[in-house]
Amino acid sequence: MFSLIKLRRVFTVHQVPKAFHEDSIISGYRHPRSSATDCVLSLFQLTNETLNVWTHFLPTWYFLWKLMTVLLMENALYDAYTWPLLVFLFSCCVYPLASSCAHTFSTMSTCARHICYFFDYGALSLYSLGKGGTHRHIHFSTLSSLACYRNYCHKDKSPRLSKVLRILAFAFPYLFDNIPLFYRLFLCVGEGCTDNEANSIHVHHTLLAYLTAFLFATHLPERLAPGRFDYIGHSHQLFHVCAIIGTHFQMKAIEADMVLRRSQLLVTAPPITFNNTVGSALVCVCISLGIICLYSLPLLYGSSETHPTSAKGKKCKH
Repeated sequence: MFSLIKLRRVFTVHQVPKAFHEDSIISGYRHPRSSATDCVLSLFQLTNETLNVWTHFLPTWYFLWKLMTVLLMENALYDAYTWPLLVFLFSCCVYPLASSCAHTFSTMSTCARHICYFFDYGALSLYSLGKGGTHRHIHFSTLSSLACYRNYCHKDKSPRLSKVLRILAFAFPYLFDNIPLFYRLFLCVGEGCTDNEANSIHVHHTLLAYLTAFLFATHLPERLAPGRFDYIGHSHQLFHVCAIIGTHFQMKAIEADMVLRRSQLLVTAPPITFNNTVGSALVCVCISLGIICLYSLPLLYGSSETHPTSAKGKKCKH
């Protein structure tokens, strides 16, 4: 059947615009003016993006199954204690789906590439809220804003500054989210400290988070052998795999804590309400969508002054 489908050829780094270049990736680039159909069909041929899509698209269905399991089997809608878990599981469905869509359709145009990743960063903002505590939603809009600013203004002109901004955009909410966890795991001793089987699972996802950050920042192994890992084994693929496995361990740790500490948390934790769970998630979504619109509209309708990546002052074409 696939022999009947005409797939477009792939290109080298010297044959595509600079906005599409990836560090130390030499070949396997799709056409920078691909149609939506071409983008979907490219998922069934080997390019340097194929595994980036599948390593997040397939896990989306796993987390969706977990979400539906909690919704249908535990009567979670009527049990406020499970609402933070529902927000977290929903974010676990959204961020890999947004990532896979971004990697799929990012070669439709330069504008499409930027906008696709704006949605990717917005989904990560929601995930940061889901895993970090719904009462802190205002802090997580920083991730979406800073990452969008990085893509909009600096990726082509200053790749190094772009990289620093993107790392900061991800590192800030992660560290802020996990201050209580780090204290629990590494500093808290004696009576009143939580020491249960969930701790070892928390350690696993924390180690995977640092491995994910290492891969993202260093571009290893492809930086050591440019061109050798273009299709299979480059850092972004490994980054996706580590991120998903880390999210799985994080989910398991949260579930374990919710079971083992239920009686304690119901007494000592702040009351769980719609406003500090689902309501906060909705606020985060609205803030992220607003930021995405703020950066997307100049790309779609602006001139060369408002759209630094457009060529010769022309509007973006799709």
